[in-house]
Amino acid sequence: MPSSFPTLHARAEAKPLEHRSCLTPTTAKKLLDAGYPVLVERSSKNPHFARIFKDEEFEAVGATLVEEGSWESAPKDHIIIGLKELPEADTPLRHTFIHFAHCYKGQGGWEHTLARFPRGGGTLYDLEFLQDANGRRVAAFGYHAGFAGAALAIKTWAWQLTHPNGVPLPGLDEFTNGRGYYENEDELIAQLKEDIAAGEQVAGRKPTSLVLGALGRCGSGAVDLLEQIGCSEIKKWDLAETSEKPGPYPEIIESDIFVNCIYLSQPIPPFINAESLGSPDRKLSVVCDVSCDTTNPHNPIPIYSINTTFDKPTVPVPVEGTPRLAVISIDHLPSALPRESSEAFSAALLPSLLALKDRDTTPVWQGAERLFEAKVATLPEGMAKRED
Repeated sequence: MPSSFPTLHARAEAKPLEHRSCLTPTTAKKLLDAGYPVLVERSSKNPHFARIFKDEEFEAVGATLVEEGSWESAPKDHIIIGLKELPEADTPLRHTFIHFAHCYKGQGGWEHTLARFPRGGGTLYDLEFLQDANGRRVAAFGYHAGFAGAALAIKTWAWQLTHPNGVPLPGLDEFTNGRGYYENEDELIAQLKEDIAAGEQVAGRKPTSLVLGALGRCGSGAVDLLEQIGCSEIKKWDLAETSEKPGPYPEIIESDIFVNCIYLSQPIPPFINAESLGSPDRKLSVVCDVSCDTTNPHNPIPIYSINTTFDKPTVPVPVEGTPRLAVISIDHLPSALPRESSEAFSAALLPSLLALKDRDTTPVWQGAERLFEAKVATLPEGMAKRED
């Protein structure tokens, strides 16, 4: 007997300034053609939450538009697809969900986020942990995260030089005609070349950079961005460089820009800390923590404690002497390039989505469910009790 096709319900995002989408019109059409019913919530009327893809683009490929927030009352057998975490609440969750939940690595409040699923009889397939048979993630935003993170680091470096009064870098609205995101990579690159030229007039040179995790998806995006705008002095570090000795690393503070792109899977010594920043050799003025393990107790960049946002991209770090130092810690950097990053991510995820009708026998979804159950088992006693 052939498997039935579950209804896929793409919810509108609830995270401010998040314009990406897990499903795109392109992937929605391919799912529809394969036999999946696809519901897409109308994009928020609030511009801070608006999806880069218009409602009409989904409607044109045959998706059924439903009201924003209607996932909460959808039939239990619908699979709810999103991108970022759900709004904070204490209500039990009864559906099967696919999104980045940020609750599997001990993040702040993880237990309250995770407990909502078993309490309602729901299941979480966390996008961060969908892996193929070789243990490799099936889809990731890493490349565009590194690309956009390095871009904001460059903007911050140039801004610091051209605004010596200490005014912090404005939000992206200032640089994108009020949109808060770039239409495409070409628009971003053209603007960054102007930023580099302005900073070079003051400093007499282009910035030097160190990219940690340079061989991964994220690091390759950061390196590509820096090379495209003409920055040739880039230290490209990965496991070979960091396995030789533990941090802190003087090479980081001797660079103008540090872009952290590692995937933190276990406790490690810090890459930089307050003591190392006191070195008289410090040139470091911008840290972009693309990995953004801000609330992780093992954060290897323990010089800041808050996530920044596209409307306030940087947080200052108290340091003695010059230059002043700022950290970028935005946890959804690819949203600066929402259309391109969404298309790339959704295309990579599509083969797994097409297998959802057979998820009980498909390794990607079997592994995701086993991981969910293992994480639920670590909840404090009583928190996972189902509420009928």
